[in-house]
Amino acid sequence: MSLKDKKILIFVADEYEDLELHYPKLRLQEEEAQVVIAGPKANEKYEGKKGYHCNSEISFDQVNVNDFHALIIPGGFAPDTLRTIPKVLEITQKFHEQGKLIAFICHAGWIPISAKLLRGIRCTSYNAIKDDMINAGAKWVDEKVVIDQNFISSRNPHDLPFFCKAIIQHLGKEQLATARH
Repeated sequence: MSLKDKKILIFVADEYEDLELHYPKLRLQEEEAQVVIAGPKANEKYEGKKGYHCNSEISFDQVNVNDFHALIIPGGFAPDTLRTIPKVLEITQKFHEQGKLIAFICHAGWIPISAKLLRGIRCTSYNAIKDDMINAGAKWVDEKVVIDQNFISSRNPHDLPFFCKAIIQHLGKEQLATARH
């Protein structure tokens, strides 16, 4: 199924988990979605934990949530930095308020935690932040991929095939529903 009418936002900052950014980006591009990378600064090079680089296309200040269908937040150590940026939390909250998909993996749960979005949400994360998730009110489970409302979450890079499949299916169902109306 083509996602050519979908525009996806992915957050980046130094120390992101390389696979958790590049794998979803490439899979969504294969499905013809438009993927936009946002970082603290526009047109800046960010380095992943394993040394891969990713250039931001826009800054967080340039993000208009109305232009996007989904937000993907890669893990690594970047989410710990990003959750201290008020604009990142504002963007994440707006995606939620509009009922748009928020997909996060590994340590990326720190951002929806700081945005105060996980109370009562069934989700997963990297085991090291399990207590953070539970303390934020999430219903944490140890599963490859968890879908609850407009959230999709996974634990680590080993879960990426399931994570990406769930994102693509969610966006595909959304596209079918729009086409029927």
